[in-house]
Amino acid sequence: MPIRGLNHAVLWVRDAARSCAFYVDVLGFRAVHTSDRAVFLQAPDSHNDHDLGLFTLPDATAAPSGSVGLYHLAWEVPTLADLQTYLDALTAAGALVGSTDHGTTKALYAKDPDGLEFEICWLVPQAQITDISRFGADTPGESARIPA
Repeated sequence: MPIRGLNHAVLWVRDAARSCAFYVDVLGFRAVHTSDRAVFLQAPDSHNDHDLGLFTLPDATAAPSGSVGLYHLAWEVPTLADLQTYLDALTAAGALVGSTDHGTTKALYAKDPDGLEFEICWLVPQAQITDISRFGADTPGESARIPA
């Protein structure tokens, strides 16, 4: 039974309408169905029925720090220009918490109004990923060469 990818994610949030506004205003999602306690959103270039479901918690208590649960979701963008657009939007919204270069991806990390973390990433084309094995297992990194 091969899995092709993630079709959608559903999150418990404190206020579905507030979270919806964030995903619409900052990330460009569009609401495709709403009810009293739930909102279903579609990503800008998606053909899915919905990509993200937001359900208001009946009892909006926070999970204790370090509890078991989802760490983050990751959405892929097609170009580095798109990644820059999201960098600007997340920074303006005060939602950006970090960025990193994983070698195979360039990634932004942000949090929504409930503090749920997500990633926006661009995948480096396979032909442009450096093969680190060419350096040899025992080659010291640059910081190892700097005298203390």
